[in-house]
Formats: sequence, C-alpha cells, structure tokens
Amino acid sequence: MDVCVIGGSRHFGRRLVEELADAGAAVTVVNRGSTPAPPGVTHLCADRDDEAALRVALADRCFDVVVDQVCYSPLQAAVAARVFAGRTRRYVLTSTVEVYAELGRPGGAALTEEAVDPSAWPVDLELPWEDERFRADHYGEGKRQAEALLTRQAPFDVAAVRTAHVLGGADFTGRLAHYVERVERSLPVAVHAAPQPASFVHEPEIARFLAWAATADFTGPVNAASHGTLDARELCAAIGSVTGIEPTLHVGTDGPHSPFSFDRCYTMDTGRAAGLGFRFSSVSDWLPLVVEEARG
Repeated sequence: MDVCVIGGSRHFGRRLVEELADAGAAVTVVNRGSTPAPPGVTHLCADRDDEAALRVALADRCFDVVVDQVCYSPLQAAVAARVFAGRTRRYVLTSTVEVYAELGRPGGAALTEEAVDPSAWPVDLELPWEDERFRADHYGEGKRQAEALLTRQAPFDVAAVRTAHVLGGADFTGRLAHYVERVERSLPVAVHAAPQPASFVHEPEIARFLAWAATADFTGPVNAASHGTLDARELCAAIGSVTGIEPTLHVGTDGPHSPFSFDRCYTMDTGRAAGLGFRFSSVSDWLPLVVEEARG
C-alpha cells in the first residue's frame, strides 16, 4: 500500500508515519522539511498552501490513500481536492472534537457524528483563512469547513477522523504538562465551578486508529476516543494519585481556566467506530502512564 501523509513531523503524526511503515506500507511524507522523516520513508518538501509547489514536489506520484494531518481550513482543503484529484482513491482527514465546540451543553449526552453534518455545513472561502492567527482563533470552524469542502467537492472518497483530546507522547501543546507542573509545585489549578466531562485518547492509540482508517473503506466522519471521560477535577485527582500530592484547585466562573476545564460537555459517542470494527482502550488503562511521561 502506498500512503501519503501530509504533515507527520511531530506528536501523533510522526507516530502514525512509523505505524504505517512498520506495517509494510510505502510511506511518503509531505511537509515543509523542519524535521527529517524516519528511515525508509520518502520525504518531499513543500508548503501545502502553495498549490504549484505541491504539484512540483509530488510530480507524477499516486497513492492508495492520503492522510492529511495539517488541514485547518477550507482553502487548504480546496487545494488538496485539486492537487490529489487522480492521484488517490481515498483521503483521510484528521479532524477534531473541536468541531462540536458550540454544540455541547452542561450535562449533555455524548455527541454523535450526525451532530455536525459535513454534507450540509456552510463553507465560506472569503474569510481570511490565509491568516495564521485567524485560523488558530477559528480552529473548530476551520476543521468543520475543511470537512465540508472535501465531502462535497473532492473527487475521491473522504473520511474525517474526529480525534478526542490527545494525551501522551511528545505533546507540543503542553496542556497536560500544565496540570502536572502545577500539581507538583502545589500551585492552584483554575477550574470551572462545575467542570464538564471531555473525551480523551492516548497518543499511540490515535496513531493506530488513523493507520487503521487508512486501510478501511468507510467514508464520512467518525469519532475517535478512548472509553471513559474526565473533567478537570478528575484529571487533577488522577495526577494527585500518581504524584502523591493533593491538588489545589481555584474554583471560579471568571477565566482564564486551565486547558481541559470546560463549561460544556465535550464527550463523543464512539459507536460508529465500534461498529466498523475498531476497539478503543479505556482512559484508566493509560492515564497514569502519560502522567508519568509528563513529569519528565
């Protein structure tokens, strides 16, 4: 199997590349070249926003599947739909739980894929998606619109993996490290008065899921999360159990709050993934391990 991974230079993207290569796939990584690819992996340097440069880098290459780790806007999705037309039969977009950001509510049920339908979600290419700060401030909306554009315009099969909050590994976001550091230093952790639960997934598990999705034949969105949820209080308590230090919480309605303290439910239903044949682990299976990793 020939697989192209767009991005794949850090965190679970790099683990995905290694997972695919270890399974015997011929892997090509396309990114701006800031990090060398693993041994045995073809590395093409190109800015995915530069359509002409991307075409030159790809030359006449074709792939069984493309896994896009770094598509954050409908403009980027539109470029991909054009460039990979005739080059692949399948496209896996790494999406996010943030597509549900405005839909969750306190005490709400776990969100199913139908809550955000990419075949009907509006796309606005006139928004300033080229602006990196705008994309960061509209992360969830950018992913929603990227899903929508690919679903409606791409001339190949599209699957969108909506990943839960990823913990473990070389996490560049520093979100779990924020909690571990503050608990270990007996500093207060800011949480909502009634923090709501969220879904999480272990870094190697989301890499396995994406590799599995690359070889599958389903289309449309699918939620990817380990079983079980955590709210900010429960996360702090788990860190306290590992470190032996009682967490100090600062409870308030005014922000800023700590990274995983939410005022709305961020839990995802993974029934579709189970029906397709993938079995996730439970958060309790791996949480102590990732806390130890974050302690350094």
